[in-house]
Amino acid sequence: MKFHWFAEVTYPNVPKDFVESGELNWVKPTPSLFDPRESGEMYRMFIRLMQGADKVGFDGLAVNEHHATGFAMTPSPNLLAASLASTTENAAILVIGNSLALYNPPVRIAEEMAYLDCVSDGRLIAGFVFGTPMDSAFAYGNPPIEVRDRFHEARNLILRAWEEQEPFAFNGKYTKLRYVDILPRPVQKRPPVWVPGSGSVETWDLVIDENYCYGHLSFSGLYSAKPTVDAYWEYCDKRGGDMNPNRMAFTQIVCCAETDAEAEAKYYDAVRYFYRTNTVDPNFAMPPGYSTAKSMRSQNTLMKVGESKLTPEDKARAASGEMSFWEYDEKGFIIAGSPERVSQRLRELAKDLRIGQLIACCHVGDLAEEVAAENTRLMGERVIPTLRDLWSEYPDHWTPETSQKRVATISPGIARAPEFAK
Repeated sequence: MKFHWFAEVTYPNVPKDFVESGELNWVKPTPSLFDPRESGEMYRMFIRLMQGADKVGFDGLAVNEHHATGFAMTPSPNLLAASLASTTENAAILVIGNSLALYNPPVRIAEEMAYLDCVSDGRLIAGFVFGTPMDSAFAYGNPPIEVRDRFHEARNLILRAWEEQEPFAFNGKYTKLRYVDILPRPVQKRPPVWVPGSGSVETWDLVIDENYCYGHLSFSGLYSAKPTVDAYWEYCDKRGGDMNPNRMAFTQIVCCAETDAEAEAKYYDAVRYFYRTNTVDPNFAMPPGYSTAKSMRSQNTLMKVGESKLTPEDKARAASGEMSFWEYDEKGFIIAGSPERVSQRLRELAKDLRIGQLIACCHVGDLAEEVAAENTRLMGERVIPTLRDLWSEYPDHWTPETSQKRVATISPGIARAPEFAK
């Protein structure tokens, strides 16, 4: 099993009455609430934390893209990735990912990702994302109905640009280029491709047809995700797709401390801050045309199936910060406690959802750097080694060969790097 360090780069100092004031933290937050110097220190902190994760056996360092939000201040994942590619040695650089529909022309992504692969010596994972409606439709003004077509045209252009040995012309609907000839080229013949999704059947078809790694990225935990993830695996099996657990990724907030009591004392305020400041106007969350009718029907069915374990009331209480610390844990929003308890809970999660790639969120909200660093260390030294046996019978084609070999030399529990199929 693989473990990737991740956190939403959440601004830590919004006013205490942020939610009560009606302030929104996506699409149109008030700019004066976010101090540039504090933002700079926040970015430096996240770089330091990920550099630490590289040293204690994490398999990947994950960065993402969002716009016009203090919840995740990462306007270009490639910038953070560039800081890591040249200052880390072992872990994969997991860019999950670039919102392809937002780039004109998309060859810029092909060039920048190739640069990252060169600087990291072949450790890039290329994450391609559709982007949230808040990012793609509202912050960047794309017609919602065009996002999926723009994504696919950009994806095809990027992959072709990496592989063609001669300059070529590209005459797409949204991008027209007389000459495509990118430099540099990636070290890997084709970096592994990951595509996250939230239940769109069309995305399921894409990752099955292309054998990409599928990421179910949410912060609602096991019970919220299980209906969708189970439905995905059932759909994959019916279509004859690869059932290898290593092609499924999942995000999970982890709050690890020496004891359960310490975990509550150190993390509870930050968990509440995280959920309370992730405020989105419902009008921005699902504009007409962003999802197809087929996917919307599928989502409605899955929501009904999942209500028995996690109710809408549970989600509302979590978002308002009204849950106790151990309610957040019981409902699956977080996995918390001692290394032994966290290991047991993560093993249950991975087996229940058939997950081979865990994107562990080791920082959350306004958590202090020293606590996040301890969380990272405990994960690397006392949790990850106990879970390396999971899915070890399956090859991993979705993590770069170079990072697999390097992490195997420093992470207990890995006898050798798994064979990487070309």
